[in-house]
Amino acid sequence: MFVESNRQAAQDLGVRAQVIRVEGPSAEYEKAFVAMDQERADALIVLEEPINQPNRMTIAALAAARRLPTVFLISMVDAGGLFAYGTSLREATRHMARYVDRILKGSLPGELPIEVASHPELAINLSAARHLGVTVPPELLAQAGQTIQ
Repeated sequence: MFVESNRQAAQDLGVRAQVIRVEGPSAEYEKAFVAMDQERADALIVLEEPINQPNRMTIAALAAARRLPTVFLISMVDAGGLFAYGTSLREATRHMARYVDRILKGSLPGELPIEVASHPELAINLSAARHLGVTVPPELLAQAGQTIQ
């Protein structure tokens, strides 16, 4: 469902999305990048899949070697892609701490309302931008919660 909704959003923007699943060892990523080369991919968005987190550096290195702009989840900001975006981990941690505080003060977990931490965070890697020859617009830089030199 998630992939389909993103594929539709890309289509609405006039972008053709190519979905490549990697379900095996890190060597599978090389095959995925060969497929992207064949399709002449212009950018890569790394989705939140359990296999991608431990392989984020491999993904970043393969993308950098191909000068392929890459967007990672904010939790993978250390990988070195052009952008990292997602729910702020700091805000999510604060959110969890408030729940723990309420429980420690006597609230029953089952009676607490379900809340979603949804404060988005954007990180921009200016070093990656220079490597790719990309100029990041000042308006986008102003929205970034973190810039990486």
